[in-house]
Amino acid sequence: MKINSARQAWHDCTYNPAPGQSSDVVQLGVVVQSTERGPTANHAVHSALAGHIQSVIAKLHPQVRVFGEYMYAAHRSDDIREAAEEVVFGMVVSKSKRMTAAKREKLEYVVKGVMRRYRYMHQGGQSANDDPMIKPEAFRSWLMAEYGVRLESCAWARDWEPVITLIFECCEDLDRMALSPVGAVIYQMKEAA
Repeated sequence: MKINSARQAWHDCTYNPAPGQSSDVVQLGVVVQSTERGPTANHAVHSALAGHIQSVIAKLHPQVRVFGEYMYAAHRSDDIREAAEEVVFGMVVSKSKRMTAAKREKLEYVVKGVMRRYRYMHQGGQSANDDPMIKPEAFRSWLMAEYGVRLESCAWARDWEPVITLIFECCEDLDRMALSPVGAVIYQMKEAA
């Protein structure tokens, strides 16, 4: 397990590489002869490092932890995605001004879209990807295609731009709360080494 960033450490600590694992080959219907190897020192080191990271993750507030799992865990599920979306939606609603019921209903889907954008931008651990739907037209057409939700283009800057900015800020806040403790334990492990 290489520890280059807190994001990568979160991902790698939930992934347990087994020596001689050939599950992908079996799914393809191809049989490959391989020499079985027992546990190695690499496997033991990975497990020890992963245990430190997992311990820190387990101590996070459940809402922060579910956001981190949605963003960085090696294995994601719809349940984790939906729980993370609920956390961000609740955070956005609590920080927003009053809104109509129709706008609040659409906001749920806007949150889903912005979270998908945010995860794409930060995947890989280095936050190097550009926002794939930075243009309102692209985001609006994606929401229509994905969820059948139509956002009007008139008054976009007044109605939706500030909301989208707030959603990104909420994601950044949750991301920081999730990754700071992981970064701290990585720093401690590097100091000890």
